[in-house]
Amino acid sequence: MKKSRRTFIKNTALATAGLSLPGSVLAQNLSKLSANETLNIALIGCKGMGWANLQAHLKIDKVNCVALADVDENVLEERLGNVEALTGKRPKAYTDYRKMLEDKDIDAVIIATPDHWHCLNTIHALEAGKDIYVEKPLANSVEECNLMLAAAKKHNRIIQVGQWQRSGTHYDDAIAYVKSGKLGNIRLVKCWAYIGWKDRLPKKPDAPVPDGVDYNMWLGPAPKRPFNENRFHFTFRWFWDYAGGLMTDWGVHELDIALYAMGAKAPKSVLASGGKFAYPNDAAETPDTLQAVYEFDDFNLLWEHAVGIDGGNYGRYEGIAFIGNNGTLVVNRDGWEVIPETEEKDGESQNKTDRIELQKPNGSGLDAHTRNFVKAIRTRDASILNCGIETGSIAAINAHMGNIAFKTGKKLHWNAAEESFDDAEANKLLKANYQNGWDLPGA
Repeated sequence: MKKSRRTFIKNTALATAGLSLPGSVLAQNLSKLSANETLNIALIGCKGMGWANLQAHLKIDKVNCVALADVDENVLEERLGNVEALTGKRPKAYTDYRKMLEDKDIDAVIIATPDHWHCLNTIHALEAGKDIYVEKPLANSVEECNLMLAAAKKHNRIIQVGQWQRSGTHYDDAIAYVKSGKLGNIRLVKCWAYIGWKDRLPKKPDAPVPDGVDYNMWLGPAPKRPFNENRFHFTFRWFWDYAGGLMTDWGVHELDIALYAMGAKAPKSVLASGGKFAYPNDAAETPDTLQAVYEFDDFNLLWEHAVGIDGGNYGRYEGIAFIGNNGTLVVNRDGWEVIPETEEKDGESQNKTDRIELQKPNGSGLDAHTRNFVKAIRTRDASILNCGIETGSIAAINAHMGNIAFKTGKKLHWNAAEESFDDAEANKLLKANYQNGWDLPGA
């Protein structure tokens, strides 16, 4: 693959977020998959969320895992045994996902690789005619998000992004309350993630590549570096080469709910401040403490995160708070509640809106998300997806905007007509930076 730098796509996801991928425009050779037919799925990236996603899919009737792909043969062998124990069948195994995509028996793929691989994986799967469940964030750059959106429009497949909070019924109820107007004018939305289990990342020396690992394939389009355990598997997310830290890890979940409830897509401006304040000398590159402020027409959205502590807003380590004149609605994975504002009337303190005690969730949001994906495949109706690629792109792009504001240290204004910032340095950070001979797909 010849290395190249491509021009940034002007039709950004934020500008084209209204596009739909209806089943009626699917290629004629794509027939509906009957509810009685088996859906054959495959997994690219078998550790962590990849395995969680696969297990959720396998709970659905007539869903069969036929193949696994991973660059780490140790992980691959473990998951082959796990699937066989769970289903009684041993899938095919691949260390290069591109070879796996040649299998015409595969109907859909789950993509759970590190963020810097999502764009390549997704576009290659689209070109192979597969439906796709791709982990969040959608991609590791704004440019990649736009390329993926364009490819989705071209290939007309079913694509669900793994922001599974969109399938949690208690989030639906909370969003409906926000939209009801009962909170009054909402002036501020707070989103946060305080992650106590993640503390310092001890520095480790570079080391030989472990046996069974295709490290060059793991790096893919990321810069060439010696193998280091800190940059591998789960902890890759704390390094800019492969991911965007907590902002693109937890941030896409929370920003997604906030933006959806407020009917917002792109901010007018964004600024961010933070750094490695808790663990200044550990191995991680991404900030352990960060605040980002997004300015919209009639409200501000605040993102904040901290690692090593759990003391988040309203006593919750993660969540979203919609702060209105009449009250505040707080929602997270544990449920939602309304905390009313009070006013003096006839000498007595009265609530401006009803107090609503904690409404707890019902069932698994991840399980509901995968069922929604499979239903969309069987009906060939992308309009029923709870988190299609357009939705995933909006959340990812906003998260990347926050990181770009942090990296530049500037207040950045977004020009919707030009689909760019008012700053050359920031605009360079919208783009991907493919290396090691990999092409930016579709550019």
